[in-house]
Amino acid sequence: MEIKVKQASLTDISCDVLVVNLFENTKIPGGATGAINEALDNMISSYVIEKEGFKGKLNEIYIIPTYGKIPADKVLLIGLGKSEDFSLNKIREVASTAIRKIKSLKAKNVCTILHGAGIAGLNPFDCAQMITEGTILGSYKFSKYKSKKEETEENPEIEKFEIVELETSKINDIEKGIEKGQIIANATNFARDMINEPPAIVTPTKLAEIAQSIEGIECTIIEKEEAEKLGMGAFIAVARGSAQPPKFIHMIYRPKEQTKKKIAIIGKGVTFDSGGLDIKPASSMVHMKDDMSGAAAVIAVMSILPKLNPQVEVHGLVAACENMPGGHAYKPDDILKAMNGKTIEVDNTDAEGRLTLADAICYAVNLKVDQIIDIATLTGACLVALGRMASGIMGNNQDLINNLIKSADIGGER
Repeated sequence: MEIKVKQASLTDISCDVLVVNLFENTKIPGGATGAINEALDNMISSYVIEKEGFKGKLNEIYIIPTYGKIPADKVLLIGLGKSEDFSLNKIREVASTAIRKIKSLKAKNVCTILHGAGIAGLNPFDCAQMITEGTILGSYKFSKYKSKKEETEENPEIEKFEIVELETSKINDIEKGIEKGQIIANATNFARDMINEPPAIVTPTKLAEIAQSIEGIECTIIEKEEAEKLGMGAFIAVARGSAQPPKFIHMIYRPKEQTKKKIAIIGKGVTFDSGGLDIKPASSMVHMKDDMSGAAAVIAVMSILPKLNPQVEVHGLVAACENMPGGHAYKPDDILKAMNGKTIEVDNTDAEGRLTLADAICYAVNLKVDQIIDIATLTGACLVALGRMASGIMGNNQDLINNLIKSADIGGER
């Protein structure tokens, strides 16, 4: 899907679907939506709002055929919710909701208003970035293993998506916002692809190959023998039960200019977690290919750092392995020694994540980084505590925790 900005009036644009918006409880549309309303002989105000009861609640959608009154074939009216609750995150959410509906309409050419830059008065760069992120993320579908014919018939590809803006002064910012939105959203989908692949495909070796293929960063793969020499007894113990060799992945991004700080991001990389000898029940083993989601996130982050060029040296670390109940598997009551010399008594082999991460954190400490950020699908206890609507965060530096929560808010995460 090609995403770009087009300088024009919405009433002159030819496309399959034109997206406009409305705040909750608006009776008479203004701005660009108002111009479309007038061009459609007040169909939005006198029919959709007054007679059909469209309220403009967040993500509420109404499809309006244009009957040739404007070049666009259909208008998709989407609610922005209450104006006082409106934010950049709402733009991303609205764009994602709209594109999913548009795909069901089998449209190929789509145009949209620049949500948020009109009455809401938000920065055009930020608005364009959010629209782009929402559109790309909302379009995502992992269909690699479906037949091409089936996929094409169910969801034909949207070929062109244009943000329409009349004011010349906003065009450059919109173009830059689209560019940044594409970088971030494509990296997110890159992580999603790694997570969605079958565990027979995304093995520790495959993760290492993916990391090595990233341009603009350094990448070193520490094999089993070297990991043993480094004293990674916890990580290697988890890997012992699998026929797949473990891979400790060390990626480095170095900024072109002076480095402000040095951080490590660590992703849990258990590419399949059977539970080991304390094996999971069958129902709990389904989707355990997802236990490398932290690693996928870290690899995806490292892939875009050369494009975003932050002035921070970043070390991406992944201790990649499987947790399987083979003949050499580690056992309950085993005593393991981590890289820093600490001994660990194994109570349950399904608590493997903290073992692999222990050695990864020890490795990061030896790099003398300023901060360590660990991303992991670590424990079901977090799910019990917080449910599926939020992630847990903890650490020994409240300023860092607060900054991560702030970043999560900007990214639309909890």
